[in-house]
Amino acid sequence: MSAAARVVAAVADDGRSFEDAFERAPLAESLRSSVRAVALGSLRWYLQLQPRVSRLLQGRALAPALQALLLVALHQLEHSRNPPPATVSSAVDAARRLRQPRAAPMINALLRRYLRERGEPHAHAHDPASGTGPGDSAGTDEPASTAHPAWLLAALKAAYPDHWRAIVMADNQHPPMTLRVDRTRIDPEAYLRQLQQHGMGGRRIHWAAGAIVLEAPVAVMQLPGFDQGLVSVQDAGAQLAATLLQPSAGMRVLDACAAPGGKTGALLEAAGEAIELTALDIDPERLERVAQNLKRLRRTASLVAADLRTNLDWWNGTPFDRILLDAPCSGTGVIRRHPDIRLLRRASDIAGFAATQRQLLRQCLALLRPGGRLLYSTCSLLPPENDAVVEAVLAAVPGARSLTPDSADLNPPWLVQKRGVQLLPGDQAPSDGFYYACLTVT
Repeated sequence: MSAAARVVAAVADDGRSFEDAFERAPLAESLRSSVRAVALGSLRWYLQLQPRVSRLLQGRALAPALQALLLVALHQLEHSRNPPPATVSSAVDAARRLRQPRAAPMINALLRRYLRERGEPHAHAHDPASGTGPGDSAGTDEPASTAHPAWLLAALKAAYPDHWRAIVMADNQHPPMTLRVDRTRIDPEAYLRQLQQHGMGGRRIHWAAGAIVLEAPVAVMQLPGFDQGLVSVQDAGAQLAATLLQPSAGMRVLDACAAPGGKTGALLEAAGEAIELTALDIDPERLERVAQNLKRLRRTASLVAADLRTNLDWWNGTPFDRILLDAPCSGTGVIRRHPDIRLLRRASDIAGFAATQRQLLRQCLALLRPGGRLLYSTCSLLPPENDAVVEAVLAAVPGARSLTPDSADLNPPWLVQKRGVQLLPGDQAPSDGFYYACLTVT
């Protein structure tokens, strides 16, 4: 519990991403999975549990790590099957591991008081976290009842008046583990049988041809054929990028923001035969992850570290037939996988993302051959990063026009927008939230 508290404090108080905080945490390999699960769960419900922590403290000031410990303990009391006395005992021990032994009796007393009072009729009379669902009662503090920041709730309501409640509910669920089968090497039905032989259940997703969603998550190295590259972990919605871009043998293809390489590998698999693929990313360290993924998949590409907005020294001047621009964005479509976004992202960030997206999209269109296809993609739910970006660039670039997204006969459960299509997060699909728009130049 102490390790999870340190990670939560690093996110909530230091503004570090979860992945950065988690990787910096000195953890034994045997503890990594459990600490990760507890820390992610605590961040998922942070905005709901923090008001309760504040009421417990009644104005007392605690070190950030101890406040995070209380929040982690409340998460365990509310969202785990651990016996409450064991959770309280673990929290007391964790205070000592955080080098705060004098705080241990107080942590014990506060948590025991919480357990005594939480069953009383008026224990949470002013606690918005006691609501039954997003927006269920008048006067409810929706950021706490939904565990989403107020600015994001307002944006979701404006963009999706008929869907925002379902989005919030989906964000608060554990995401499914979805696989992408390399169909050039094994049929998905055959791979399903391999999973069953290894005691793993799964089902196919009809609108993502190579996608299998598992009944329960497993460690990747338990997946049959994972180390041989037969299968990768990739959300079903993300797998649509290769379908929509339609790469084929002999094409020059640019993956313009490639790291960590999931879509790079999917493009190479989708082509079925050789394509000349350039995987570009601004971060050389993240580009190394692309190299590692390609090595496992037994695929090859040219890797380039460069800022596409300012550096074209790597380009030989020959236009690309296909370009995937999976642009940096707010990540509001993948909050269920990255709950730290709820705490780290601000409404003021969106304009900066949109400016970068417009720059990248204009530059990519300049690299596309006439009649070629560019796929603009984000994992955002916010129209200012999606349709608005495409609209602005189309108005600014002569000869650029949008294409109707073509998903063959797969019929994904997306919402059709003016310039693109939007997938919403949810277990019914199942998918994270993605936006796609196809463009070309004349």
